[in-house]
Amino acid sequence: MAPGEITGQPAEAGQLGTGEARMPTGRISVARRVEPERPRLPFSTGELSQLDEAMAVASRSTGLEFAVYLGDLGEDTRKQAEELHANLGSQAPDGVLIAVSPGQRKFEIVTGEEAFRRIPDRSCQLAAMSMVASFKEDELIDGLVGAVRMLADAAGTSFKKHSDHH
Repeated sequence: MAPGEITGQPAEAGQLGTGEARMPTGRISVARRVEPERPRLPFSTGELSQLDEAMAVASRSTGLEFAVYLGDLGEDTRKQAEELHANLGSQAPDGVLIAVSPGQRKFEIVTGEEAFRRIPDRSCQLAAMSMVASFKEDELIDGLVGAVRMLADAAGTSFKKHSDHH
């Protein structure tokens, strides 16, 4: 066999598969679609569903807007968390944000003016201690769900809901 010689039966154009092409040299070129690996989320869909349900129930029962942010909070974690809270826009006064930066091992709880009136600092401290205990056991989702529920319990039910019945 001579160098560069192709052996085997030449493929007819009709025999080429999808993404295959015969080059002028006789070589078959094959193009394959490569899907980039998606970044792995820290939670399974079941865990995300559990967190989403806890936030939905908390928001519905209290009339407050619960949100969770997971990601790097930069050098000034409090300032970054307050900016994220401000992104709630018109819901910011009723907003309760739990911002967690696992890489930095830090988190912040930010409440808007209305939420602050209904959730005492002591309740935020208890929710924080509960999250720390869960996070130490690598139970990130349990810590977040527990904190959302504790903060919602502290806020109590919405006064708006009661006035709708009159």
